[in-house]
Amino acid sequence: MLSVVMEEFGGPEVLRARRVEDPVPGPGQLLVDVAYASVTFVETQVRSGNGPFGRPPLPRVPGNGVGGRVAAVGPGGDPALVGTTVVTTTGGEGGYAERALARADEVVPVPPGLDLKDAVALLADGRTALLLFRQAEVKPGERVLVEAAAGGLGSLLVQLAVHAGARVIGAARGTRKAELVVSLGAAFVDYSQEQWLRQVRETAGGDLDVVFDGVGGAIGTAAAGALGTGGRISLYGMASGADSELDEEDLTARRIRTLGLFAGPGPAETHAYIGEALRLAADGVLRPVVGQVFPLASAAEAHAAIEARATVGKTLLAAGEPDSVR
Repeated sequence: MLSVVMEEFGGPEVLRARRVEDPVPGPGQLLVDVAYASVTFVETQVRSGNGPFGRPPLPRVPGNGVGGRVAAVGPGGDPALVGTTVVTTTGGEGGYAERALARADEVVPVPPGLDLKDAVALLADGRTALLLFRQAEVKPGERVLVEAAAGGLGSLLVQLAVHAGARVIGAARGTRKAELVVSLGAAFVDYSQEQWLRQVRETAGGDLDVVFDGVGGAIGTAAAGALGTGGRISLYGMASGADSELDEEDLTARRIRTLGLFAGPGPAETHAYIGEALRLAADGVLRPVVGQVFPLASAAEAHAAIEARATVGKTLLAAGEPDSVR
């Protein structure tokens, strides 16, 4: 099969397409014929050697999220799963390939009527968006700022907040991203502009109630300062390469709660969030934004585009024949 192998840390060019032996599922595992593989910003950090959890062993096939049809089950597995269209995590690696192994208890069937690429786009971002949104307890009429609002996760947070009746401002940069954010029902502010935070306050009509901070650095730090008394800030990413610098004494004085992915959900809760995200999409509440799809062999180009901030929404790799698994 074709897979993308990483034998060293470095730039996107270290992702090289190779022919390798097909994996064989063991007990408790199954094999998926991959149609689409998810590409995340964190994976670009891992590839460069600057991932949040250190450097994993090499060589490795990146990719932690795939969607496709179950091709085989391991010894003792349920043969009824063969032929089922599913999305699943892969245990942290192996997703950038035409076939991938997954734990049988981690696969989630794709609901009827939901396009497979949309389901893959929701695999990681959908569950995370629901978790963060529930933590923030957004109420109707509240003023909400979503950073990186044109990304895969940010665009879902925008939709959830709009659906909840909040006054939503989406921050990103560039005309293409502005058009997307506005189409999702939010106001847009370009945070590459010098007076962006003043515009946020003017658009919101006052202090913010909630900030979803997926950027960190100077942008996240500034956004935290725009929160009013009793506000909440959700910390879930550092796309800028640095954490937000928060003054704990100031946050305490203003009774601001700090939320985020400090302790991830367990396997059962994760599985439930994925299923809920897929159902919300099938019901039309969530619209995952798949901005670009690259061929599997062009994984390096996908990473380069993400790092250049040239993408909107979710980035996927097309690894198989999607029409055969819809």
